[in-house]
Amino acid sequence: MVESAGGGPGDGAAEVLDRPLPDGVRRRVVQIVSDGFGGLTIGELPAQLRQYARFAPNRRAKFAGNAMAAALETDTLFRQRIGEKFREAQPELSGALDSGSPPPAADPLDVAAAAYVLRPTGWVKLVTAAGEEALRADAERADEESRAELERLREELDRSREQTRAETERLRTELDASKREAESLHRKLRAAHSDVKRGEAALRKVQGEIEAVRAETQAQVSSAESEARRLKGRLGEVEAALEATRRAAREGRSVEDMRLRLLLDTVLDAAQGLRRELALPPVSVRPAETVDAVEPGRMTPKDIANRALSEDDPAILDQLLALPQAHLVVDGYNVTKTGYPQMPLEKQRLRLLGQLSQLAAQTGAEVTCVFDGAELAAPVLLAPPRGVRVLFSKPGVTADELIRQLVRAEPPGRPVIVASTDREVADGVARAGARPVASAVLLKRLS
Repeated sequence: MVESAGGGPGDGAAEVLDRPLPDGVRRRVVQIVSDGFGGLTIGELPAQLRQYARFAPNRRAKFAGNAMAAALETDTLFRQRIGEKFREAQPELSGALDSGSPPPAADPLDVAAAAYVLRPTGWVKLVTAAGEEALRADAERADEESRAELERLREELDRSREQTRAETERLRTELDASKREAESLHRKLRAAHSDVKRGEAALRKVQGEIEAVRAETQAQVSSAESEARRLKGRLGEVEAALEATRRAAREGRSVEDMRLRLLLDTVLDAAQGLRRELALPPVSVRPAETVDAVEPGRMTPKDIANRALSEDDPAILDQLLALPQAHLVVDGYNVTKTGYPQMPLEKQRLRLLGQLSQLAAQTGAEVTCVFDGAELAAPVLLAPPRGVRVLFSKPGVTADELIRQLVRAEPPGRPVIVASTDREVADGVARAGARPVASAVLLKRLS
């Protein structure tokens, strides 16, 4: 038992603390109980504490602090067990308390908490001294804070006085400037009144001049209207003469047109007679047919995107594979996990390669199937089917990067089709000149 260790059995058991446990000491006591709590079995714990057995130490101290403090005070056996755990964790401090000489450098709160748990001789004095020390420290801290606050308030008062003096001086300066500005505005106002009077006199003069100009303008308008009526009459006479001239010109032109038509008919009849005499065959080759271009019906990779087919129509893949020297690159696991993800990887590979072999035999296109080597637990042993090249990516290289390397290795202009649903792969190969096709389209074509 704890009482039998160090200072002898029951040395401090009879001592009673006649005041509440100081808060600082109580917090350290709860922490000691929480730390030793985990080393006890469920049977060794008081009934009211067993519900906290699985809590973490910090959470246990937070939610079960009051219950642990009450159990430590009322349950002697529980306190002794906690004391044993504390002796194991803090043997030096425990030994010093048992010998009656706590370490001078130790925190008084830690010493008081340990004495409260171990109950050596004189533990009440240690707890009381720790409480007084804590109160004295709090008082000193509060006094220090009060002095600091007082000093801060004095400094703020000095700053406020200085700011007030500066503000007062600034306001005086602004008041003087405002007075000077008001005087200046008064002078300007008197000058403005004089200008207004002069302006009104000038306005009356201008209004008289405007009336005179208006009368003169009206006289000129009347004269202009008379001249306009005279010109309109003259214009009507000119238009009548012009119409007569046009009529005469049309009659003369009709005679010339008749002569030209008769001459043209004569030339055409002569040309037809010459063609019959020479027995010339119809023209079989036109100049436009000598120009090198792509005719309708001849397929190119760019023609496929312009056909009226849906993006998920398998006919797109047939048209692409029908191009000369077409090369189909398949993102293996992307296709199998789109079509039949529930199957094991080995069966996925075998099923896809078998279908690709049939497609290669039907279309005659070059087919390469790429699998991600990171998916392999061990080297794969398989015989590639006829017409299909099977590749696995090296360690540290993804299947996506291997596909991009295959596309970059092809010469520009060769039709390369990449079957993958991966958006990053599709965008990358498209920039390199290949034609991406969704995995679902390949699966439809294979089925």
